[in-house]
Amino acid sequence: MDRALVHALQIDGRAPFRRVAEVLGVSDQTVARRYARLRSARALRVIGFSDPIAVGDDQWHVRLRCAPDASLEIADALARRPETSWIGLISGGTEVSCSFRARGTAADDMLLHRLPRTPRILDVSAQEILHVFYGGAREPFTKQGALSDEQVQRLAEHVPGPIPVPRLDDVDRHLLDLLRVDGRAPVEDMARTCGTSASTVRRRLHDLRGSGLLYLDVDVDPEVMDLRLRTMLWLTVAPADLDAAGRALAAHPEVPFAAATAGRSNIIASVANADAAGLYRYLTTRVATLPGVQAVETAPVIRTVKAAGTHYPVR
Repeated sequence: MDRALVHALQIDGRAPFRRVAEVLGVSDQTVARRYARLRSARALRVIGFSDPIAVGDDQWHVRLRCAPDASLEIADALARRPETSWIGLISGGTEVSCSFRARGTAADDMLLHRLPRTPRILDVSAQEILHVFYGGAREPFTKQGALSDEQVQRLAEHVPGPIPVPRLDDVDRHLLDLLRVDGRAPVEDMARTCGTSASTVRRRLHDLRGSGLLYLDVDVDPEVMDLRLRTMLWLTVAPADLDAAGRALAAHPEVPFAAATAGRSNIIASVANADAAGLYRYLTTRVATLPGVQAVETAPVIRTVKAAGTHYPVR
């Protein structure tokens, strides 16, 4: 039931509990109780973000090699910054893996000034995201969810469809700020905070979601999904095979994120497995058959410090 609820919210993060209950075949109270329990345990959180493509943000992935006793502190400091996400300790805890998004000179400031001048960071490797094969604003983390295709369709049909990007005003910006804290914030509460009507908030939410200016991400404890081992994967692929390899990788059930990058490798991916044996099978079967692969580097994430938006303090 927990996995079914998580899967449902990844399809539509603001789906009413009544609709989720109908799809799952349980009572409204059961869904509400399960959601409250998972959220209070920090195992589940729905967060509102702006699609980086829609708002013109650049996306980067950085690897930081740190002094052995400094990686936790550096990862924790990065996690407090609003532009960062998916921060984890890799390479036995001596490296920090971090994604961030920024616009224009903000990326230059992070890469050329802040990170190189941070004490005890020994090396910085940065890769710009050029193209996302899987893991965009309209794609759920879960490919191995508990819902059937028919249940997914019943939930997806209520998600606002593509519409032109609206001109933002102060109410829209206030809504985006509120949803970044709680993607399921009640409409009535947001209307009071913004000083407008509930009907206006509903209309604005529909337009923001349909245009891509707002999408709902779900931070979930991997143990809820029985996928305890998260691994970063860097592939070097022959340029002629880059698109084919990326699209094939994106179709793998184990891959919640895959993108083409500029840098030493040209594909980066996140892989979710139940255990090390599952990762070994994945590497020796699915990855081994990808076209044009010349080199593979893997690094299990030994500790997640920040997910899409949830910060898990290291102390």
